[in-house]
Amino acid sequence: MKTDFNRVVVIGYGKATGGILKYTADRQADYGYQLEFIEHEIHALSVTRQICEERGVPFSSLPDKKELGAYLAGIQEKTLIVSASNNYLFPASLVGRENITIINFHNALLPDYPGRNAPSWVIYRGEAQTGITWHYVTAGVDEGNIIIQKTCEIGPDTKAYELAEKLMDLACEGYFACFDSVLEEGVEAKAQELLPGRKLYRSTQMPGDGFLDLGEEPEKIYRLLRSVDYGKTGVFPLLQSEVEGKRAEILRYRKILPKKRKEEADMLYLPLADGNLLKIKYRVL
Repeated sequence: MKTDFNRVVVIGYGKATGGILKYTADRQADYGYQLEFIEHEIHALSVTRQICEERGVPFSSLPDKKELGAYLAGIQEKTLIVSASNNYLFPASLVGRENITIINFHNALLPDYPGRNAPSWVIYRGEAQTGITWHYVTAGVDEGNIIIQKTCEIGPDTKAYELAEKLMDLACEGYFACFDSVLEEGVEAKAQELLPGRKLYRSTQMPGDGFLDLGEEPEKIYRLLRSVDYGKTGVFPLLQSEVEGKRAEILRYRKILPKKRKEEADMLYLPLADGNLLKIKYRVL
């Protein structure tokens, strides 16, 4: 196997990045590239640091954007940068260099749902299917040519953290499938159809603008609740609402059978179309 890439740099965090880093380390013997890992977003329980220690991969922690940018700008060799679960926006000056190729994992089927927190938006919009995209990085956010895509279904009760987990598994599958063609520069990449007015979702945006309107249909309320549910990771603040004229925040929710209903303080029950009840616990502010 032969590649002209002398160096591979993996940047990211979390489960998907761990699997991608392991695979890239295991394939070093096939291609002979130098491998290193950069952690830009710091996590207390970093699986990537342990992987690097076990496999002898150089590990760097560069949380400062300017420091990371300066480091990458200093790369002289022909280098592949693998952006895996990484929120750093590569500057146009780096993307345009001839010795640098960057590929990125996006957790949606581009060109739809570019930007941040795509699992939330596909649930909130009521999509039945989503997936992942590996694409080349250009100066425009999530606009580069598509390398590979993989799809999955969204169930009627799927929560954001469950979908995010599934998409991370798909990201690894996609990376393993396209790795050789990327290294050997034989990808038949597909240009995205970028329509005018394409919406870019930002980290500051929240489904429903962060407000749960109890006047909406219960199914839409349930989608909103599931779309912002990342468990204990705190991706979003608690949803706000108005209950009997008072401002409240939503603490938790569950779908239950009608026979499980109990009259409790600060609890709402909404009937769902499938015959179940949506149980919502709130706190008046």
